[in-house]
Amino acid sequence: MFDYTKISDDCIKCGKCIPTCTIHQNSADEVTSPRGFLDLLGAYKRGELELNKDTKNIFESCFLCTNCVDVCPNSLSTDFMIQNIRKDIANKFGISVYKKGFFYLLRNRKIMDFAFKSGFFLKTCGFKEEGESLKPRGFMPFIEKDRIVPNIAKTSFLNKYPENIKNSEDSKKRVAIFIGCLSNYNYTSVGDALVKILKILEINVFTAKKQQCCAAPAYFTGDFKTVEINAKKNIKYFESFIDDVDAIVIPEATCSAMIKHDYPKFFENDPEWRVRINKLNEKIFISTEYLDKYTNLKDILKDKNIKFNELVTYHDPCHSRKVQGVYKEPRELINQNYKMIEMNDPNRCCGFGGITIQAEKFELAKSAGMPKAKMIKDSNADIVSAECSACRMQLSNALYQNNVTTKFQHPLELIAKALD
Repeated sequence: MFDYTKISDDCIKCGKCIPTCTIHQNSADEVTSPRGFLDLLGAYKRGELELNKDTKNIFESCFLCTNCVDVCPNSLSTDFMIQNIRKDIANKFGISVYKKGFFYLLRNRKIMDFAFKSGFFLKTCGFKEEGESLKPRGFMPFIEKDRIVPNIAKTSFLNKYPENIKNSEDSKKRVAIFIGCLSNYNYTSVGDALVKILKILEINVFTAKKQQCCAAPAYFTGDFKTVEINAKKNIKYFESFIDDVDAIVIPEATCSAMIKHDYPKFFENDPEWRVRINKLNEKIFISTEYLDKYTNLKDILKDKNIKFNELVTYHDPCHSRKVQGVYKEPRELINQNYKMIEMNDPNRCCGFGGITIQAEKFELAKSAGMPKAKMIKDSNADIVSAECSACRMQLSNALYQNNVTTKFQHPLELIAKALD
């Protein structure tokens, strides 16, 4: 069992984490504050707390937004502890059938391709289209009637493009794309935008068709078996081509954070795999970080000498700003061609929270999304942007349910538009 004692004992109970905690902001209970979680985890380690339905409910209510880690004077890894207690919960209570089915798809790309292809043709049976989203026609399991979910693309990103895209005969630059599941099957315009940008930059592309899901949904749920299978497959696959590319570019904050941050922590007690992923991580970047720091894209955008009329506000995904320290880069790129305005608290979690929050505790997601929708509305922005499709899914629904007309666009989509 994971040793919770040191982290729990190191908490000085200063309370700096409490105002920032997403669950505490929406349910002000000391039990479900970061220091409350740490006390419970310490008691669990000492054998003073058993895992039952009540404690299961408490530990599954954390959004894993990492706000507490970000402000903690001792940088205590509360999120890592929560993820590990969820492993114990999964072992004791099991994982629900629908989650097992979903995680099975995450481990099997070809079957997942078939499932989403079938979903595209069958979606009109249960949903009607609302722009880039779907709205249930009636009651659907885990989906309330007035909620929207991402649309399903006819062809996934990985099946849409060849494995190798030659953008220049002379260029020595070549990058691989790790696309992420939501951008692969739902928000495929994100991948389209990235391919277009790389074409303008004359950077050759390897679409890395054998990539597996990063396994973040399974990790946040406690299915460590799926995490180990997918992480090892991805590491082996990345090693097979890493010397032939300058970078692996990821347009998703959660996927990028999972690979760069959580894989090494997951393999903390496995030196061989930890060393292997850390070596790969030298070439793995979230997309705007790579484009801003390692290409001349900013100069190309500046030379366009145009400013669109749309006012853009930027939401900082938890797994981008707090986990990877990336927040200036997307703003720098967007600001070349768009008017930007900061919302009141761009760093506040949107409330996505993972599969359990979205499916079983959606009232918490709604509660967390409401103040974020208000911030966006109060900014008077035409567009809200974030480098994360999980945030896109959550914010699109929050804006829809709170009658806010601001539209969502990924920073890569905004940049690609400026390059037209």
